[in-house]
Amino acid sequence: MSNFVKSVTAMALAMTAAAGVAQAEYPEKPVEFVVPWPPGDLEDVLTRMIADKFQETYGVPAAVVNKPGGGGGPFPGAVSVATAPADGYTVGSFVTDVSIGGPKIGIPELSPNPFEPLGIFLTYPFVIAAGSNAPYDDWNGMVEYAKENDLVLGHFGDRLPPTKVTIAAAQESGVEFASSAAFDALDCNTLASGDVDVINTTLQQIMPCVNDVKILASIGRERIGITPDVPTVQEIHPDLSLSLWNGLFVAADVPQDARDKIIAVAQEVMASPEAAKLAEDTGALIYWQNAEEATAQIAADTEATTRIEDLLAK
Repeated sequence: MSNFVKSVTAMALAMTAAAGVAQAEYPEKPVEFVVPWPPGDLEDVLTRMIADKFQETYGVPAAVVNKPGGGGGPFPGAVSVATAPADGYTVGSFVTDVSIGGPKIGIPELSPNPFEPLGIFLTYPFVIAAGSNAPYDDWNGMVEYAKENDLVLGHFGDRLPPTKVTIAAAQESGVEFASSAAFDALDCNTLASGDVDVINTTLQQIMPCVNDVKILASIGRERIGITPDVPTVQEIHPDLSLSLWNGLFVAADVPQDARDKIIAVAQEVMASPEAAKLAEDTGALIYWQNAEEATAQIAADTEATTRIEDLLAK
């Protein structure tokens, strides 16, 4: 065989191999779903259900990777997704503020917003709660107590919407928290320790002691099914209307084929009996809101967040 023929043959083989790589069908290697919080809360539970179903459906390893921010909110985890290759093998499971707050606070990797939603699947049962020994039983009682006493607020990060809503609600009621502190987890131990007086957290985190704490209000547009007597912050102060949700996000350049396969699995999980039981047990709203609807939701909540920030700036 001449050198010319050998060269042509080698080139053809190389092109065939390259074409095979280019045409490799997604997914062909492990997929990571990044949850920027510690394990155990609703976004973690549901994202693990998605990862398990993805692995079962497509036959490749899929797992949740928890990347909490050390009291700094979800942003370090979000940055890790933003800086990963845009190939569909790193998926973010993000709360409201990643898309809304990240660009505002000047994190270079998140500004402008590098993510596009695949869909939103969870509205949190988010609450403002105090310990069982608190000398007040409801929001109005807390307000009266705070007029004469210092109260410390525990939250997930001072830049996050639930924190802003809680501080704005106190301000609109004529009081202020004396100080505040950020935590990765806000649970029964947080209140029992006495480190803070009031926390804003998801109901899931205080479910083990839910009958032993005082829930003062919930954050969201409707009351939580398992605490129907607790008013929403919106009922107390109508201007403070905001949805607190979690969804799946990918970088803008992720191929549509990869998006479609992730979405198909997520939709199946949210329609499952297991998801329905989780919603019944926790008071969460579990559903699937598609990419177009999620984009509109983000726009509406961006406006709501701006309105709340304007109230805080007064």
